[in-house]
Amino acid sequence: MTRIWYVGGPTALIEYGETRLLTDPTFDSPGDYPIGTRKLAKTAGPAISAAEVGEVDAVLLSHDQHPDNLDAAGREYALDAPLVLSTASARERIGDPVRALANWESHDLGGVFVTGVPARHGPDGSEHLVGEVTGFVLEGEGQPTVYVSGDNASLDVVRQIAERFERIDIAVLFAGGARTPLVGDAYLTLPSEGAAEAARILNARQVVPLHFEHWAHFTQGPDTLRPAFTSAGLADRLHLLKPGEQVSFR
Repeated sequence: MTRIWYVGGPTALIEYGETRLLTDPTFDSPGDYPIGTRKLAKTAGPAISAAEVGEVDAVLLSHDQHPDNLDAAGREYALDAPLVLSTASARERIGDPVRALANWESHDLGGVFVTGVPARHGPDGSEHLVGEVTGFVLEGEGQPTVYVSGDNASLDVVRQIAERFERIDIAVLFAGGARTPLVGDAYLTLPSEGAAEAARILNARQVVPLHFEHWAHFTQGPDTLRPAFTSAGLADRLHLLKPGEQVSFR
């Protein structure tokens, strides 16, 4: 069985059989978070505390350089974890317990294979502005195949992943349509229609959006996700959780 417990923002506990994984830890309170000469505004705190989440086998960190994906309390949590799978840049900046996971490279967590997959955090050519980002695919015998997008805005990247894997049963999509002045009017993460199209490309049986609320730079959320999936004929696949809610798949 796979259970996804929505903490808030990009953070969810994924119980994948007996293996416990946490995506992008964010446990700070609302407030302004500096990033270079700019700041990001957090509008709500987590529904579940780090203590309530408890210990995990690994943290799946899409990237460390933005506070909406790794805040101060989240960093403290990650540093106490036995393993953090992330980018080479995160490994250079943080050190242990981060392990760099290159694109298409897999790490064996006792029979659960976590594969790093591409992610593009903005339009083509913005990598030098936004930094390195990764996504993940989880596979295990008798378990569904799970794709965790991280902060990805590219449907071309989604197509690469669909071509590489025989099936994606559950797509965990970061889908807030994030925008900041850093890249003008371009999206930094998938908007609602993009998330629905990603689900179609992947032919995902189930979709759990994350990172669509709790930060002021998100332009889309529950009120646009539902209509987008309905319009695409995929409403029955969408699991739009409220903070603190969970969903289980067999």
